[in-house]
Amino acid sequence: MTSDTFSAPKFPLGWEEWIALPDLGLPAIKAKVDTGAKTSALHAIRVEPFGSEAKPQVRFIMHPNPDDHSIEVVCSAPVKDKRMITSSNGQKELRYVIESTAKVGDKVMPIEISLTNRETMGYRMLLGRSAIADDMSVRPTESFIQTTLSYSVYKKRRKSAVQDRPLRIGILTQSPNNYSNKRMIEAAEARGHTIETIYTSRCYMAINGHKPEVHYKGKPLVSYDAIIPRIGASITFYGMSVVRQFEAMGVYVLNTADSIGKSRDKLLAHQLLARHGLGMPTTAFAKSARDTNDILDLIGGSPAVVKLLESTQGRGVVLAETRKSASALIDAFRGLNAHFLVQEFVKEAAGSDIRAFVVNGKVVGSMMRTAAPGDFRSNVHQGGSVKTVKLTKEERRAAIRAAKILRLDVSGVDILRSATGPKILEVNSSPGLQGIEEATKKDIAGAIIECIEANVPTIYRVSQRG
Repeated sequence: MTSDTFSAPKFPLGWEEWIALPDLGLPAIKAKVDTGAKTSALHAIRVEPFGSEAKPQVRFIMHPNPDDHSIEVVCSAPVKDKRMITSSNGQKELRYVIESTAKVGDKVMPIEISLTNRETMGYRMLLGRSAIADDMSVRPTESFIQTTLSYSVYKKRRKSAVQDRPLRIGILTQSPNNYSNKRMIEAAEARGHTIETIYTSRCYMAINGHKPEVHYKGKPLVSYDAIIPRIGASITFYGMSVVRQFEAMGVYVLNTADSIGKSRDKLLAHQLLARHGLGMPTTAFAKSARDTNDILDLIGGSPAVVKLLESTQGRGVVLAETRKSASALIDAFRGLNAHFLVQEFVKEAAGSDIRAFVVNGKVVGSMMRTAAPGDFRSNVHQGGSVKTVKLTKEERRAAIRAAKILRLDVSGVDILRSATGPKILEVNSSPGLQGIEEATKKDIAGAIIECIEANVPTIYRVSQRG
């Protein structure tokens, strides 16, 4: 009696089976099992290579259900090969070949897959003989021997919980080599993504209803999965226009143009936060010079902080110690036709404020910034110092609410500690990473990339894309 007498029965496959490709975000596909084809094939349109020569990747759109083209799944994977493949009708085609885990019933196996347009085929996938292991057998007269799946799973997955496919990410910036951009590039590449910097001012737009585009250095930009806006204050208007164009193209942007605009307009931001009951320094705003004394009375007199609406990194923020100096400063700003706020000076903050870094609705790091000697502005750009700090529950709640009200996925919320609780100074939509990472020793850049992974849509609906 030989050992073959007791060999286990082979894993059976019908001539058609339901297959899942979890690496590609495809939980259900009907596949034809074809032993006449060596390599498995998958339907793919809008196939776009990206990444470096050393780490080539490919991005494509998949319609898993042949009878419902409204479901589009965005897939991407490392390129294993580029190979000339002969189809069943004898035509030769140069195709990208990728590798993915395939799940049929309880069996999980790595397979090679070539990408091709199977729009006219009855099956979106072909399972070739190289994917059929020695412990498997094909029963050509039977169908769907293994687990039956359903296309209805896609309707429940409008967004994936967490992206584990390679993403193509762009950073809109005028300073590609600064610390924040370098750290986000490092964090993205460590997770297998491709990330590129794009000079905001070199972008220009084709604005139309059927095919909005962003052009860059003479060519239309290819499709991105996500855009990280790092819009400098000097080009806020133009930068927001570029961000809006990416939004029109269906790209996920880390902070929308509307959210950036609200945070940059300090008066509007204060009005929105006040409407939701968040604490902030008492603030006054007026146009006429005849109202100077009244607005100083509104904030409790002197000392007073006079802040230009366009101020950034502590510039354009001045402390007036006396009522007379405050009046003179206000008149000077008016003489320049500048818009400004007048705020109470919170003495108990003692020249310090707190930066709470909020990512995807969570505080991922916090630090205390203390002004340099002789300065009241707690700003590292002006010689201040930073150290890690533990937030109170009230401070944490205020920071998260402020980011949510302004609809920012990533923000730096600046808070003063006062005798009456936390007071929000402002909300920054492009917060720097160097100070917060050095103070907290936390991977804030990694948290930002994880936010992108969690929010980039895998499944699109044609109706949503316009």
